[in-house]
Amino acid sequence: QYGIVLDAGSSQTTVYVYEWPAEKENDTGVVSQTFKCSVKGPGISSYENNPGALAKPFDECLNKVKERIPVHLHKNTSVYLGATAGMRLLRLQNETAANEVLASIQNYFRAQPFEFRGAHIISGPEEGVYGWITANYLMGNFLERNLWRTWVHPYRKETMGALDLGGASTQISFIPGDSEENFNSTLQVKLYGYNYNVYTHSFQCYGRDEAEKRLLALLLQKSSTSSSVDNPCYPRNYKTALTVKYFCGSLCTQSLRPANYYPNQSVNFHGTGDPGLCQEMVSLLFNFTTCGNQDDCPFNGIHQPKVKGNFVAFSGFYYTINALNLSEHFSLADFNSSMWFFCSQSWAQLQFMLPESEEIYARSYCFSANFIYYLLVHGYNFDAGNWPQIHFQKEVGNSSIAWSLGYMLSLTNMIPAEGKLIQLPLKPPLFAGLLIFLTATALLCLFFLVYLCIASRHQKDISRVAYVFTPE
Repeated sequence: QYGIVLDAGSSQTTVYVYEWPAEKENDTGVVSQTFKCSVKGPGISSYENNPGALAKPFDECLNKVKERIPVHLHKNTSVYLGATAGMRLLRLQNETAANEVLASIQNYFRAQPFEFRGAHIISGPEEGVYGWITANYLMGNFLERNLWRTWVHPYRKETMGALDLGGASTQISFIPGDSEENFNSTLQVKLYGYNYNVYTHSFQCYGRDEAEKRLLALLLQKSSTSSSVDNPCYPRNYKTALTVKYFCGSLCTQSLRPANYYPNQSVNFHGTGDPGLCQEMVSLLFNFTTCGNQDDCPFNGIHQPKVKGNFVAFSGFYYTINALNLSEHFSLADFNSSMWFFCSQSWAQLQFMLPESEEIYARSYCFSANFIYYLLVHGYNFDAGNWPQIHFQKEVGNSSIAWSLGYMLSLTNMIPAEGKLIQLPLKPPLFAGLLIFLTATALLCLFFLVYLCIASRHQKDISRVAYVFTPE
C-alpha cells in the first residue's frame, strides 16, 4: 500500500511517497519512504496573488509519482497536503488569499487519480510533534521485533528530542526530565499503547528565511544610507540588489519597516565577511531580557524545561552543518571554529568551496550558522557539555527526517491497536537468563537421550554375540 504526503513549506513543496506491506495486521509498523521529489518554484504561500498558477509546477513531480505507484493502486492511494509556517503567516496576513490558495490545490488534486484527503494548514505544535514522531519512529524507539517477530516496546530505550528548522518557523520537541513540571506547551501523545508527555514549541518568524529577512531589515534600519548597506554576514566582496518588499513585506518584519516604506525601492547589499559583527547583529534577533534571569525562560518570554537526552536536528540545521563541512558529531568548539573560518571567506573562495550550491543559499550559510549558534546555545540552553548529544541528520536509512511521515502515520491510523502489542511477562534480562537455562536443560536432555539410545544399542549387540557363542 502507498501514501503520499506533500510538505508545503514556506520556501518549497516536497512530495514524499511512503510504502508499507499490505498485510496490515502483521507489518503495520513498517513504513518506508520510496520516493521524494521537490516541486520547482517557491512555496505555495508565494502564490497569494495568483493562486491559479500554483497547480502547474506540481505536474512534474506528480507524473513521476504516478510511475512509481502501480496504476491499479492509484485510486486507493491517499494524498495529504500539510502547509506549515509560510501559510500560517499568510492566513494571519490575508485569510482570503490563504483560502484561495488551498482551494486551488484542492481543485488540482481532485482531477488526479489518487484519493485526495484535503489540504490543511497545520499548527506549529502539530508540526513539532509530527517531527518528533517521525524521528523516533525511524530510530526504532517506539517498537521493535522480538524473537517471535512480534512487536514489543523496546526495553529501557529513551526517545530522542527533535529540532526542526524550516524557512518561516523552528520547532523544538522533547520529553522533559521532570515529568511533574507543568508547561503549557506539553502535549500528551499516545503511541503503541504508551503515553508520552512531549514538550513542543514552535517559534514563528524564527525559520531561517524569515530570520534573515529580519536581519536585512535591521541592517537597513541601522545604516546611514538607504541605497547601499553593508552586510557582515554576506561573504566578502559579494554584492546583490534586493527590493525593500523582499525583506520588509513579510508579517515578521512589519515592525522593522522604514518610516518611508517604498516596496519597490532597491537596496544594494555589500558583503563584508565579518564573523564578529555578524554574531553581534544576529544576537539582536533574540529577546533575552523578557524573562529576566529565569532558567526555564531562555528567550522571547517562552518557558521551556531544561533540555535532556539526545536530540536529532534536521532540515535547515543539517544543510547548514553540511555546508560547513562538519559531520554528524562534533564539539561546540569545532562548530565555532568552522563557522568563523567559513564566515571569513570571500565570495570567490566560497563559490569554490560550494560549487553546487545555489547563490541564494551559499551567500546565507554564514548567517544560518550564526543563527543556529544563538538559537541552540542562548535560546535552547545547549552548552559545550551537551552539544555532542545533538545529531545533525538528514535521514535514517532512505527515509527523510521530516514531519510528513509522522503526519501520515497519525492520519492513516497506521499505529497498531493496543491489543496487537504483546508485552513480555518478564523483564528482558530475566527472560534472557530463563531462556538460556531452558535451552541448556533441553540440550542436556537431548544428550542424555542420545546416550541412552547408544547404550541400549550397545547392550543389544553384546546380547546377540553372547547368544551366538553359547555352547550347546
